[in-house]
Amino acid sequence: MKFIVPVGLIHWWYSKICLYLAMWAKLNKISLFIFPLGMRKLLLYLQNYQTQISITLLFVVSLIFIVYLSPREVQFKYEFQKGKPWLHENLVAPFDFSILKSEASLKEEILKTRLQKTIFLKFDDAFSAKAIATFKDDLATAWAEARKEGRFQDSLNAGLYAQLQSLGESNLKEFYKIGVLQPNDDPFFKDFGQVLLVKDKVSQPVELSQFYGIQSVVEKIRGRIKDSLSEEQAGFLMARLAANIRYNVFYEKERSEKYLQNQLDQILPSRGAVLSGELIIAKGNLVDDERFAKLNSLKSVYEGSLSGVRSYYSLLSGQILLVGILLFVLFAFLNQFDKLVLEDISRLTFILVNILLMVLLASIVLSFNAGLIYLIPFAILPMVMRSFFETRLALFVHLVAMLIIGFQVPNSFEFIFLQIVAGVFSVLMVNNLYRRKDLFLTGGKITLVYAVSYFSLAILQEGSVKTIDYGVFAYFVGNGLLTLISFPLIYFQEKIFGFVSEISLLELSDTNNPLLRELAETAPGTFQHSMQVANLTENAIIAIGGNALLARTGALYHDIGKMQSPMYFIENQSTGINPHDELSFEESAEIIIGHVSAGISLAKRNKLPDLLIDFIRTHHGTSMVMYFYKQYIRDFPEDKAASERFTYPGPKPFSKETAVLMMADTVEAASRSIQNPDHDKIDQLVERLIDHQINDGQFENAPITLREIRSVKKIFKKMLMNIYHVRIKYPD
Repeated sequence: MKFIVPVGLIHWWYSKICLYLAMWAKLNKISLFIFPLGMRKLLLYLQNYQTQISITLLFVVSLIFIVYLSPREVQFKYEFQKGKPWLHENLVAPFDFSILKSEASLKEEILKTRLQKTIFLKFDDAFSAKAIATFKDDLATAWAEARKEGRFQDSLNAGLYAQLQSLGESNLKEFYKIGVLQPNDDPFFKDFGQVLLVKDKVSQPVELSQFYGIQSVVEKIRGRIKDSLSEEQAGFLMARLAANIRYNVFYEKERSEKYLQNQLDQILPSRGAVLSGELIIAKGNLVDDERFAKLNSLKSVYEGSLSGVRSYYSLLSGQILLVGILLFVLFAFLNQFDKLVLEDISRLTFILVNILLMVLLASIVLSFNAGLIYLIPFAILPMVMRSFFETRLALFVHLVAMLIIGFQVPNSFEFIFLQIVAGVFSVLMVNNLYRRKDLFLTGGKITLVYAVSYFSLAILQEGSVKTIDYGVFAYFVGNGLLTLISFPLIYFQEKIFGFVSEISLLELSDTNNPLLRELAETAPGTFQHSMQVANLTENAIIAIGGNALLARTGALYHDIGKMQSPMYFIENQSTGINPHDELSFEESAEIIIGHVSAGISLAKRNKLPDLLIDFIRTHHGTSMVMYFYKQYIRDFPEDKAASERFTYPGPKPFSKETAVLMMADTVEAASRSIQNPDHDKIDQLVERLIDHQINDGQFENAPITLREIRSVKKIFKKMLMNIYHVRIKYPD
């Protein structure tokens, strides 16, 4: 089994069932004709159309999965942008609705309320009376102790005590009446607009500057009594006052917070209303701030109120139809431009699974916070697709996925615009991810693309840089960092689906790869031949359009089977001894032909991808070992069936890359036998060998045209002349 994704198992199990039914019928000598006619037709139909049925099942399962994840909400059918003209028909309010404030204005109003909040202070009369009584008791105690110590023994002692008590009590009453404010370091009291003092259950506005602190009370009393008392007497009184002055005005945090919350609760999310039948906007009118607010309000109310009224099944039908159309577009694209992908169930499963993963990820994020949608690295999808398929297919798959998700997210136009731009750039950048630093540069470039695209779009919509939500740029940075997970994801999906990415091809094309090092040591001539063939193939594929890295890597491994018997191949014979001299022509042909099957076995043991094994399997197609065949026929002309024993098993090349490899392999090997190579000899050699392959039908299964073959010939001639240092032939 090539892949383990549950969706892909459909085709695998289906094929096995059909195979086991056929084997069971054969082993038990049971004909299908014992079944009723309807059952016979059904079994034959299932067997003959298993690929088509599997494709249908894959698309149906994908459709069900996407529709299941889609929210059941009515979508507002009009698209509009601030500062742009209204391109639809005149819009009249279908019902009464309130005009919602914009998120920015609502935040501004909330912030203003918090900065202008009201602070409550509590005036404690009972505490003031207790504080004065405490002062009197302390003064009496201190006076008695001073008398014992012999202080204040003059004739005015009795009058002095009364004076001290009167001065202290009168000053305390005066200051307590105004209020001694307790300090508070709570951040809640840093910004406020109004202060209310609660006294006798009545609140009245006050200024904080009118209240006293303990230190200021002490200083003011000291200034007042310094002229009435001696320094010793004033010091005695101030000591008693300083020890007994207390706060009688306190902050009321609980009441202040509750009052602020009431003020915040009274902030309405709407301002004004639009009545049913009122014209909201006429066709051609500019969507200014006021009209934009009305349109946004209608959209919000419309989507919120009608989703429960409309029939659930009507919404479901619409979603099935919409998603079905997009999936059908994908099917039509593959059917028109890439049938090989459509007919390969593992490749089709890979494409659909990646689309479903993006839809699932978007659905999960939207269920928590729609604002986080730009944190999802959707650019991973085209990057992963481009690692295994051509650019056109990668972009189309990304487009279909973003259209599906676009119907679920708010601001669909903005979302789709940003994702398509980022997807295009990511596909262009994934072609050059051959160095480690490129991995990080890719994330930075994608972040920059998102930021510039969003900034330009926001300026068009808002008309000013001041109103742009710059918090979104933080999501773009996170998006760029998360894009780096595409590389382990590519590796992971390679192992699941058995594909080969360009990064893996780059690693395999390294000549320090253990298998290629073994080839260089065991069969050095074959290794040099493979290197030359790789250069010829790569340059030709670049000229005609194809996967140059795949072609080069396949060419490097196409002859690894010669390691089994390296001395039986002329490029490795350096001693002048040819072991074929001791063998019959049939035995020699069997060894030569066997290097293909030996190469396939060796490649499988070393876990080379199937894509590279195809190069080994097809590089000789169904051609013949002509040298030994002609020698054999010369001795045994009556053997009419001999050609089969001297023919490679095939198959014939079935891609541009494998077809060009066959040409390059034949031309490069034959060019080594040219004596005194010149322009005419190389030209005739290339033309003769490739024309023979065309006439032999070796390229009938490959999507390569005669024009492309002519280009390949031209490239081969030029490169071979450079290899053999042949001067260009000038006209006479």
